[in-house]
Amino acid sequence: MAVRQVVLDTETTGIDWKQGHRVIEIGAVELIDRRVTGAYYQQYLNPQRSSDPEALRIHGLTDEFLQDQPGFAEVADAFLEFLGDAELIIHNAPFDLGFLNHELQLAGKAPLRQAVMDTLADARRRHPGQKNDLDSLCRRYSVENRHRELHGALLDTRILAEVYLAMTGGQV
Repeated sequence: MAVRQVVLDTETTGIDWKQGHRVIEIGAVELIDRRVTGAYYQQYLNPQRSSDPEALRIHGLTDEFLQDQPGFAEVADAFLEFLGDAELIIHNAPFDLGFLNHELQLAGKAPLRQAVMDTLADARRRHPGQKNDLDSLCRRYSVENRHRELHGALLDTRILAEVYLAMTGGQV
């Protein structure tokens, strides 16, 4: 039976959903049997608030760009359908899951209950005492990321998929 995984990332207006920050972009890439299939989900979202200056510097998604995008509640069902029951692969999973589960709660939906593989936690176990951010892992595992001037959820998931496969033994 085929094993389906989804590599997932978000961009947000700030670092803490408890302070009212929101998700502004979701990116997800499908793996089946440890192979990138080409299927993906990407959605920009109107957070109905401005990004903190530091967050804006990281992702570059302006209020003007986001103002015509849908709210999370409008796309929640399509997002959940893409995820299905796949294992989620996320770099710094508590951050993204905290935001996504908060958005799901605001939309009247149940929290995510899928199995989760946190690549940051795994990298810290494999490489204690070293930098384990995505750029450092790209260098360590020879994953090309020169086009990553700003953080974007879909671009980051594509890069993370390559890092995850390299870090955990490659494609089968």
